[in-house]
Amino acid sequence: MDRMIKIDDIHKSFNGFLVLKGVSLEVEKGEILALIGGSGNGKSVILKHVVGLIIPDQGHVYIDGKDICHLKGKELEALRSRFGFLFQGGALFSSLTVFDNVAFPLREKIHLSEEEIRKKVLHQLDQVGLSGAEHKFPAELSGGMVKRTAFARALVTQPEIILFDEPTTGLDPVIAHTILDLIKSIHRQLGFTAIIVSHELSRVFKIAHKVAMLHEGKILFSGTPEEILASQNPVVKQFISGSLEGPIKLY
Repeated sequence: MDRMIKIDDIHKSFNGFLVLKGVSLEVEKGEILALIGGSGNGKSVILKHVVGLIIPDQGHVYIDGKDICHLKGKELEALRSRFGFLFQGGALFSSLTVFDNVAFPLREKIHLSEEEIRKKVLHQLDQVGLSGAEHKFPAELSGGMVKRTAFARALVTQPEIILFDEPTTGLDPVIAHTILDLIKSIHRQLGFTAIIVSHELSRVFKIAHKVAMLHEGKILFSGTPEEILASQNPVVKQFISGSLEGPIKLY
C-alpha cells in the first residue's frame, strides 16, 4: 500500500506546556486509523497538524510524500482541498439549512452551477440517510442527524482524506454505533483514508485497520485492533478496560 499520511517525530507546546513529545504515525492510503487516548492528551492537536492548521515546533508532517510544514497560500489551500473534516460538535452553521450547510464547501471552493450543487448535495444527503431533511435547520435536528449532516458536508467535495474528531460525542450508544457503521459502509464504497479520534473503543476497533494510542505526549502503542486488545502493557490494558486500578493517573 502507498503511505498517505506520515507524522515524523513532531513536538508541540502551548504556553510552555509540552503537549506532543515526539509523535510518529503512518497511515496507508485507504486505511482507517483509530487514534485513542485519554482526554486532553493532544489527539485533536495531531489532527490539526495533519491538515496544516498547526505547525510543529519540531518534526515533519507528510501528506502523500509532501512535507506540508512550510506550505503557505495556494499550496496550502490545494492541500486542504484534499481533506474532509468532521468536527467534534458537528460545527454546523445554525442559520443555514441542512442543504446549505452541505453545499457550503462546494460554493466556497468549487465553481459549479446551482443545479450541479443541488445534485451533489441531494446525493450526499441520500448517502448518509438524510433524504427529505434538506430544508431543516440544525436546531430541528437530533444529535445523530447533526453528525450525519456534518459527515455529508465532509464528503461532498469527494476528499481523499477525512479526519473525524470524536464523531460520536454526545450520542447515545445505539446512535453512536449507527454513525460508526455509516462511516464503515461509506468507506467501503469510496475508499478514503481516515483518522478517527474516538472513545467508542469496542465499535471503532471493528471499523479501524490500525489503532494508535496517545499517552503523555507520545504514541504508546500502534498496531491492529487485535494486537491492542491482546497487549500486556499495563497502561494500554487499563485504558481499554476502563479500570480505576493501574498506572494511569486519575484527575
